[in-house]
Amino acid sequence: MLANIFTPSPYINQYAKGWIFDTFTWALTEFDAAVFMQDSQLILPTNKFYPGKVSSIEEMAQSVFDHTLKYAGMQHWPIKLVAPDKYQEHALPKLSFTGGMRGSQSQVINTDYTVNNNSEILVSYNPAQINQPQDLVASFVQAFASILIAQRGVLPPGGDKLLPQAVDLVAAFMGFGVMFANTAYQFKGGCGSCYNKYANRQSALVEKEIIYCLALFATLKKIPGRHVTSHLKAHLRKDFRKALKELKRDNDTKQLRLLTKQ
Repeated sequence: MLANIFTPSPYINQYAKGWIFDTFTWALTEFDAAVFMQDSQLILPTNKFYPGKVSSIEEMAQSVFDHTLKYAGMQHWPIKLVAPDKYQEHALPKLSFTGGMRGSQSQVINTDYTVNNNSEILVSYNPAQINQPQDLVASFVQAFASILIAQRGVLPPGGDKLLPQAVDLVAAFMGFGVMFANTAYQFKGGCGSCYNKYANRQSALVEKEIIYCLALFATLKKIPGRHVTSHLKAHLRKDFRKALKELKRDNDTKQLRLLTKQ
């Protein structure tokens, strides 16, 4: 009885925790563990990661797109940004790679031109997100993670029904957990100008789950907690510290560390 009083309640339930560890293992296996350990960094909403001045919505979207694609390790992929009025749904061409799928050593060596006679993969943007750059980044990353998973052709734990959640996890796996956590939920109260439902992205993982993914990324990459919390929304900082503390006690984290060293 006394032991239960002093035992902290788990940050997330055991099912969600188990799925996150299994899916992170899947991501490390399928999407270049070496790139994760050597190249992936925590991408933050700062001028260091997104520098430069722009003079139009189009320039803003292109600049954010280019930086985000590079940080995702997919800069050599034939992914092209198009204006919303020029975007059309299209089947993805099948790509072949050398040097892995992601990272500076990755190269596309073959593309399937039989799909609409076009090997380019088109991505667009929501103009309403230009004034909410973290949402814009997160939306681009969701698109890139979806394309990455589709090209690999290996479903995550839980299969098709958990594919949207796996996309969000892969985004955190690629280093975008801070911006995904900051945009997972948008408060609808306050002044009318503070909330724009058309600018907000759709999140599959809830805040706590994204925060746990972010804490797992930081743990595996040995990133100090204070380096993360200073860029999180105020109400998320306590949760992040709790998740980080819980991960330090978790044996599954040790198993993931062994996987990254293979």
